[in-house]
Amino acid sequence: MKRRQAIAGLTGLAALQMPDRVWAETVLRGADVHVDGYPTVLAVQWLGAELERRTDGRLRLIHYPAGQLGREADTLTLVRHGALALTRVTIAALNNAFPDTALLSMPYVFDDVGHLRRALDGDPGRRLLAHLSNRGQIALCFYDAGVRGIYNIRHPVATPADLKGLKLRVPASDVFLTIMRRLGVNATPLAFGEVYSALQTGLIDGAENNWMSFVSSRQFEVAKHWSSSEHSMVPDVLLLSAAVDARLQPQDRELIRDLARQSVGVMRAAWDRALATARQRALESGVVDTAIDRQAFAQAVEPLIAELATGKQAGLYAAIRSLA
Repeated sequence: MKRRQAIAGLTGLAALQMPDRVWAETVLRGADVHVDGYPTVLAVQWLGAELERRTDGRLRLIHYPAGQLGREADTLTLVRHGALALTRVTIAALNNAFPDTALLSMPYVFDDVGHLRRALDGDPGRRLLAHLSNRGQIALCFYDAGVRGIYNIRHPVATPADLKGLKLRVPASDVFLTIMRRLGVNATPLAFGEVYSALQTGLIDGAENNWMSFVSSRQFEVAKHWSSSEHSMVPDVLLLSAAVDARLQPQDRELIRDLARQSVGVMRAAWDRALATARQRALESGVVDTAIDRQAFAQAVEPLIAELATGKQAGLYAAIRSLA
């Protein structure tokens, strides 16, 4: 109830279009479904601290982690209505509205994390940020979201055949649904914050995500079978409300964009430090990391890549692969 009331209150603030500009420019608000201390949360908190320091306190950012203002779909709506200034979401949440982002969610587009970062920092990333700056939002930068694996409460998974019959949570994205179904999974869209209880009750058998989210959400306490399928390296994106941006002074707009770009380095450093710790914590709790047949996984989803590589996203795919 408190979360719904907070969301309604923020939406009401946006509707009022406050003329004194106290909320619109002095106090900005941001949100993330990840918990306090998560690398993306740390990066946005750093951005807020720098924003306050660089403007001598004239601009401040209040950040709400751990899903305090709702799920990613909720915070997206709040940003588009100007009730939130910033939110971080997975690209998968934008695939349906922005089809060109589907390529980033596809399996085995990136060879490794270094390749991913070169692509996002280069021309492919700039093109995609421009593509996403629409529908009431401005895409500021990309954050890492890790190499994704598959985990479940039933049994080890080494090949796609082991996935047959498993009911796995996926983000509400047509792309992820297609990928998982191609692997033989009973794919079930579900909000990230609902996964833990769904695993506990057996509503789902498992999910797919990265080590950091697996551990920070405490899902590792329930699901003890992990497989590093590396089927996707889909990144996150930091979004700014276009309505809030329009009410800022020109120099403040540029400052926020500059700090967002700098925050990428803050996020990556925090991510790299925390990743090994998260994996070790899961393994020490009894999680078993099963080696996979990567070739079998790649072959199972190869038709999806072939379809994109020859379609309208062929140019973007070629640009990304050129940076491998």
